[in-house]
Amino acid sequence: MNETLAKYIPEHAVKPVFDLIVANSVHLKIVNERVTRHGDYRKGPTGKHEITVNASLNKYRFLITLVHEIAHLVAFEKFGRNIKPHGVEWKYSFQRLMVPFIRPEIFPSQLLPLLARHFKNPTASSDTDAKLALALKYFDKENDKNFIFEIPVGSVFRIHNGKIFKKGSLRVKRYECMEVSSGRMYLFNPNAEVELLPS
Repeated sequence: MNETLAKYIPEHAVKPVFDLIVANSVHLKIVNERVTRHGDYRKGPTGKHEITVNASLNKYRFLITLVHEIAHLVAFEKFGRNIKPHGVEWKYSFQRLMVPFIRPEIFPSQLLPLLARHFKNPTASSDTDAKLALALKYFDKENDKNFIFEIPVGSVFRIHNGKIFKKGSLRVKRYECMEVSSGRMYLFNPNAEVELLPS
């Protein structure tokens, strides 16, 4: 298991992550990319704790995602099944589990202050923290995708399922974008990754 983890997370995180997996009886599956999520946790029918994480994530995002999912397990076990998935109990569990990893041996120096700020009040996804998402993207393999907030208003872009949209203005925290074929309006997270099309 340690050898497998070493392929996906920073070297100095391998032992503490392995200890977390063992202590919480986690059955970890590393899966092909799912566009809608980085990872998930569920308690299987046999009572086994199953966590899946996308193999395509860079090692820093993989670590954050894995600890995020273990925090769900820990929060449910400690506070019961009726808590909100990303409520105060989960935030508390995620902070407690993540803080020992926010160290210069594990994360590069440019990520440390962003992580420290994010974990004062962690959100359901690190993708909703624009500065942290952009900093983490720097460590991804090269791709031709852009975040929606990076492209100009009026730009035309394609999403993962092939649908084409035109970027509109920011409404509170999300961008209103029009689906070109239907004229219907949709709201997009600023950090949704899209393929910019030539205008």
